[in-house]
Amino acid sequence: MEKNKNLNDSKRRKNDEFYTLLSDIETELQHYKKRFRGKTIYCNCDNPEFSNFWKYFKIHFKEFGIKKLIATYYDFGKSTYKYVFDSGNNEPVKTPLIGDGDFRSPECIEILKEADIIVTNPPFSLFREYIAQLIKYDKRFIIIGSLNAVGYRDVFPLIKSRQIWISSNNQHQHFRIPDDYDIGVTCVDSDGHKYATLGNIAWFTNIPTEIEFSDLALTALYSPDKYPHYDNYDAINVNKLSEIPCDYDGVMGVPVTFIAKYNPEQFKILGITTGSNAFEASPTKKYINPVRMTGTHKGGSSTNTSAVLLFSEPPEDGAYYTADNVDGFLKVLYKRILIQKNKP
Repeated sequence: MEKNKNLNDSKRRKNDEFYTLLSDIETELQHYKKRFRGKTIYCNCDNPEFSNFWKYFKIHFKEFGIKKLIATYYDFGKSTYKYVFDSGNNEPVKTPLIGDGDFRSPECIEILKEADIIVTNPPFSLFREYIAQLIKYDKRFIIIGSLNAVGYRDVFPLIKSRQIWISSNNQHQHFRIPDDYDIGVTCVDSDGHKYATLGNIAWFTNIPTEIEFSDLALTALYSPDKYPHYDNYDAINVNKLSEIPCDYDGVMGVPVTFIAKYNPEQFKILGITTGSNAFEASPTKKYINPVRMTGTHKGGSSTNTSAVLLFSEPPEDGAYYTADNVDGFLKVLYKRILIQKNKP
């Protein structure tokens, strides 16, 4: 069992090998230049042979006044290395690690404790563990992740409490992938390097930036027909950010992409539709014995972990559900962030 676990972990980590382009790093990190002065920067998911994060900080080491630059990387089942670059050396000092460079290993955690700011593209499949470690050790960070991570039960409370936030996002970001990959390739450059595109990529941080967030322009007008009320949350449904009504002061459920445009001066976040009672906006109903009625009949647990609309007739598009305590048909929506205007 342990052998299979290790093999599965190796495969999963290999599928996380997406190398961030230097141009994307430059675009984002230009907003933090003053924050790097006198700091130890740790890129703990970065092999300097490939990492553009390492390249970026090495190029700008003196300009930014960086104290020390450290990188470690993961290679399943093999001993890897720690790279250190500081003002006392013209070239990085390379020393072997005991283990395979997993960011969760004791030796990498000790390096983490030494660092001031963590900057990297961590494995998306381990994003929960990764960000939990940063919070545990009270580290400042600028990291890349999927915008969908906003909906994770252990990440969203950090977003809501403003312990972390999204500084920017890119709906279609390119990453270089290993040369032996043959899945998901979107283009190949003149040198034969392969690239893949991932959607809704976001930069997560807890460092104040020079980026100014303006109010979302609200022009849509509310009508009950256009904005149906959820059956299990006291809120209306909004399908697109451009459709947030300017004349509605109650609670609204909006797509998770809202978080990349979130201005706390304009809106307050009340919760997210995961079925949790931990937030200000909580479910008003739990469905009893929910069952999916389309395709293969099966359990409908998603009705209690999402926002739901109630219809008198079966919806024509997509799956729908029934439940013992419902007179009608239920349609489950993708996660929604529940917001309300700060200034009605």
